[in-house]
Amino acid sequence: MVNLGDVFPNFEASTTDGDIKFHDWLGDSWGILFSHPADYTPVCTTELGMAAKLAPEFKKRNVKMIALSCDSVEDHNGWIKDIKQNSGESGEWPYPIIADKNRDLAIKFGMLDPDEKTAAGLPLTARCVFIVGPDKKLKLSILYPATTGRNFDEILRVIDSLQLTATKKVATPVNWTSGGKCMVLPSVKKEDEGKYFPKGVETVSVPSGKGYLRYTPQPE
Repeated sequence: MVNLGDVFPNFEASTTDGDIKFHDWLGDSWGILFSHPADYTPVCTTELGMAAKLAPEFKKRNVKMIALSCDSVEDHNGWIKDIKQNSGESGEWPYPIIADKNRDLAIKFGMLDPDEKTAAGLPLTARCVFIVGPDKKLKLSILYPATTGRNFDEILRVIDSLQLTATKKVATPVNWTSGGKCMVLPSVKKEDEGKYFPKGVETVSVPSGKGYLRYTPQPE
């Protein structure tokens, strides 16, 4: 299992776009790796279709997408035709799908769901989301059971937060979306607020008298 802040393994794999070495494929971009229980399954088909629809949004954020499913490249290529028809997408498929027929990567990254099994009795791959930064370190991981589809609006939201907080001295509060107010990091001294936050800082009064709830417009 990869922990937050760890360098993500530089694995090699066969994909629908040919063989890759992960770090070389990622380059200087952010990356999202999302796993799927199996090809030709209903929930996965809807997820991959939505990811294809949102490809321009990921590209705008300099995020490369790559999926993983425990089947062969040949199966993936056949499945893509179903996904396109179901989602209404056409043209070139916008991201590679990793073949993991022997579940080598699923086991390595702790992706297996022990409660959901194939017809052969093998654990299905859970719905993992790994977001990796340009420094090749894991920035976020989310693990869904095989029975629950992901919310890609939330995935885009957390990418916006990760990219903002990577360079600005802010955190994002509950239910934040891009453009909303941010919270000043506790490490920023009051006398330095003007240097980092020219649009101003609002400190919320609380019974404790501690001025730790500080809001500022989203830094540019």
